[in-house]
Amino acid sequence: MISDIFHTPSSHRRILILAEEKFSPLRSKTANGAIAYLDEEVVAIIDSTKAGTTSQQVLGYGGNIPVVASLEEGLHFSPTHLLIGIAPPGGRLPESWRNMIASALQSGLHILNGLHTILSDDASFAELARAHGAAITDWRKIDPNHEVVSKGNWKNRRAKTILAVGSDCNIGKMTTMLGIHREFLARKLRSDFIGTGQTGIMISGKGVCVDSVIGDYIAGSIEKEIDRSDAAGYDYIFVEGQGALTHQGYSSVTLGLMHGTMPDAMILCHQPTRVRDDYGIPLRELRRLIRFHEEAIDLFRPTKVVGIGINSIGLTDEESMAAAKKIENETGLPTIDTFRFGGAVLADALLRYFGIVGARKAL
Repeated sequence: MISDIFHTPSSHRRILILAEEKFSPLRSKTANGAIAYLDEEVVAIIDSTKAGTTSQQVLGYGGNIPVVASLEEGLHFSPTHLLIGIAPPGGRLPESWRNMIASALQSGLHILNGLHTILSDDASFAELARAHGAAITDWRKIDPNHEVVSKGNWKNRRAKTILAVGSDCNIGKMTTMLGIHREFLARKLRSDFIGTGQTGIMISGKGVCVDSVIGDYIAGSIEKEIDRSDAAGYDYIFVEGQGALTHQGYSSVTLGLMHGTMPDAMILCHQPTRVRDDYGIPLRELRRLIRFHEEAIDLFRPTKVVGIGINSIGLTDEESMAAAKKIENETGLPTIDTFRFGGAVLADALLRYFGIVGARKAL
């Protein structure tokens, strides 16, 4: 059970997830995050193409959470909220989903939405919400308070900040960091997690969707969130990564996030079975990627990639460990899939790097 550590389950919130024709390990990122970390709140998933199965059968986790064919079937589970369960490239609402969302509002369900399509700005949805006492939460609707230029506050920051970076997009940055954060909490360390995308914010209850922030303000928006956590007295602040520095479509978000975070340390995330990015370009050699990310920050302050988190989707546990060992031999860095095996190995690596006495040795 993970939800008890990251998020206090709301006893009155029962989440029905909309993932029509998309529910899968790679195409329903937001749904999968809710199932992994808020499992006590999820009552069912809508996907007519997989109706009759369970989350466990589709994802390999989630237990007996059922997949149903329609909103009408989902209403039998007495949901209070409908979660838009996808985060597709471009982040737009599938037109075919509009009627289901309208019906959900008419049924009084609150909407949880992380798409770039801002549902609360849609006049018809807004009117239905008012008429039926429903609320629409748009995680990508940016608060004007986040429209700020970075002030370089990292120079006076007390807490250690750790940022996830990746060899590509959608490669496990959030799950890797949540795994390490969970381990820090289990060790009674004052650790915080800041979401930078809709799924991370949904899980942690805090953060900013940096890919919806005006370019000039990306660094300032995450700096503002880190400043809040630092002022609250956290000793370690884990920042969810976004995009990839080598991704031609989303690299600008990544660089802004790196400069706003100015991390003390980084964790590089990688999927061993992925060989090309969205543009058909081969993923870069990991040692070169490590240097590339370190140099982007070394212009301002010392930092290091101190470990590698892998996304071993499609591999057995034994194959995952073998892939991790191969990467360790290539890079000299501790490597593991924290979603499968927990965050202890990478937590140890970070604490050793920070010079914390008593950090356990990696297994």
